[in-house]
Amino acid sequence: MSTTVVLGAQWGDEGKGKVTDFFASNADMVVRFQGGNNAGHTIVVKDETIKLSLTPSGVLYPDCIPVIASGCVVDLGFLMDELKMLKEKNVDTSKLKLSSNAHLIMPYHKLLDELIENKLGKNMIGTTKRGIGPCYGDKIQRLGIRVQDLFDEKIFEEKVSAILEEKNEIITKIYNSTPFTLEEILEEFNSYRDTVKKIMIDTSLLISNAVNEEKNILFEGAQGTLLDIDHGTYPFVTSSNTTSGNAAIGSGIGPRDIERIVGVTKAYISRVGTGPFLTEQENEIGDYLIDKGAEYGVVTGRKRRCGWLDLVSLKYSVRVNSLTELFITKLDVLSGLNELKVNVAYDINGSEVKDFPRQQRVLHDGKPIYKTLKGWDEDITNITSFEDLPEEAKDYIKFIEDFIKVPITFISVGPERNQNIIREQ
Repeated sequence: MSTTVVLGAQWGDEGKGKVTDFFASNADMVVRFQGGNNAGHTIVVKDETIKLSLTPSGVLYPDCIPVIASGCVVDLGFLMDELKMLKEKNVDTSKLKLSSNAHLIMPYHKLLDELIENKLGKNMIGTTKRGIGPCYGDKIQRLGIRVQDLFDEKIFEEKVSAILEEKNEIITKIYNSTPFTLEEILEEFNSYRDTVKKIMIDTSLLISNAVNEEKNILFEGAQGTLLDIDHGTYPFVTSSNTTSGNAAIGSGIGPRDIERIVGVTKAYISRVGTGPFLTEQENEIGDYLIDKGAEYGVVTGRKRRCGWLDLVSLKYSVRVNSLTELFITKLDVLSGLNELKVNVAYDINGSEVKDFPRQQRVLHDGKPIYKTLKGWDEDITNITSFEDLPEEAKDYIKFIEDFIKVPITFISVGPERNQNIIREQ
């Protein structure tokens, strides 16, 4: 395994929780390199369902070190609650490490996230209102509060006091909402200091040493490629870089240290929130995928929008991530459909476009061009070999593989961690 990046190749919610858990079973370290608790991973272990939003999935393995690296933004209150939940499930969290350079989501970030979204009305981005965007915004403007700031109480108070003056002006005068007091913020964050002190570390050095020792390291991405702040369907994106290049930047290692990049895609496609979605099925097909695929957001509980697999955007994801292979999830959800469609190009004002368009308006106005394939009725949830799949399912996988020019090395046929088909290449 050595150094492997696992990330979403669509708009997130591809089943990365199960995939990262699958790889984490052989990992010495699992590193979360971007995002915050706006992402959700669901892992099913026998009859136990564990939902993680911030803690890396490696926490479920006693010999694995889970790392929250510097590219993340951290809601300490949420992290404390998640660690408490894990302990109640008898999961040992003592190995968790948190970067001293990670930025803290402050109470005013969460309030501003909600106020901004509400003011946008029908033009809202569809954020989780967890304060992610405002926190990354302060980071870029060099106004952020980092984990390490907690341990210089004078500096922490001075930084919070200075920024709070500006934030309260915005909160009260623009949004007519209730301001924060310095005292309430200091009281809250003082309560986190003892716990954070036990887990704070220079994670860049920790990870680099593990690379030099040839440890098995898994870099765990959140959200998905099409939500990347630079390469996604802007402005309907998240506030960080979700593509593979950020695995190095957000972890504090060099790009040459990464050997394998696994993209995760559903056998169809889904999206939470607003934004263009050319293959969306607002009909009985969409309802079928939502119901059978249990398509509801881990973090928000919102119903996901579902549609046919878009091979144009998937090929784009292969390119911007340098994917070495694909892990396809939820193939079993397609069982029972007589025919399947995959998007192979876009009709843009009568012209056939085979590359993912960059202009936002094109994504809104274009129409999908479909290739229709035969479906299958068989239940495939107990199949463990590719050769035992129905011929139509094998044809579906091979068509995708031929189109994107990247091998599909793993196929998930159910939610359990052992319901996977491993293909020999």
